[in-house]
Amino acid sequence: MKTVVLIPARYASTRYPGKPLATLRQKDGSKKTLIQMSYEAACQISGVSEVYVVTDDARIHDAALGFGAPVIMTSPERENGTARCAEAVKLAELDADLIVNFQGDAPLTPPWFVEGLITAMAADEGAQMATPVLQCDAQTYAMFKEDRAAGRVGGTTAVFGTQGRAIYFSKEVLPYIDESKVPASNIPVYHHVGVYAYRPAALEAYISWPECQLEKLEGLEQLRFLYNGTPVKCVEVDAKGRLFWELNNPEDVARIEKVLAEQ
Repeated sequence: MKTVVLIPARYASTRYPGKPLATLRQKDGSKKTLIQMSYEAACQISGVSEVYVVTDDARIHDAALGFGAPVIMTSPERENGTARCAEAVKLAELDADLIVNFQGDAPLTPPWFVEGLITAMAADEGAQMATPVLQCDAQTYAMFKEDRAAGRVGGTTAVFGTQGRAIYFSKEVLPYIDESKVPASNIPVYHHVGVYAYRPAALEAYISWPECQLEKLEGLEQLRFLYNGTPVKCVEVDAKGRLFWELNNPEDVARIEKVLAEQ
């Protein structure tokens, strides 16, 4: 399958304005913007034909060109990354069997997370879209609980059934576990990795549907697929000892810089 990776990035983030251009200290002491780190991470994925930054903001456009990334400009009216990807496919007339939406706030995403999605989609011709899920270790689960206790909206959790079919996604920590019953290992909470692989037809269908109430309330674009009866395939991935976390809030900068220093 010809696979194209799109990295949607907008400047006007509600929780962290200007987030794509936030700088993070690297292991060698240098600094890179979040969007550059995300682009470089996406370029490590094998089996991909092209990687683009997709934005509506001139500042992100100029920064991306500065580090050598091709850019597709889209309308500022796009409500989320999936809609932005759908518009980019049409504007650039991209010819691909699979479109990957690689989040611009997750530079710690290992390439094998996306490679697993591509493999899963190739093996299941009926699957219209897929997304990775990662079982929480004790450290990640503690970070989820810390954010919620502080009133911060952090990462997203996924609940799924047989054959990886998604039941629900939430910014709450699901399923609920009584504090006295949290196991030391094999915690039954799955961190949703904000990467999506779509067939072109699924993207076209997505923008034909109105935004649903669940999507508005949770701020999670993938819920529109579930609401309209399109199955979402959850593909379980293995972090192989790495800590995965997105940059959702300013507090996450220090968390990610700590991981970069230790990797």
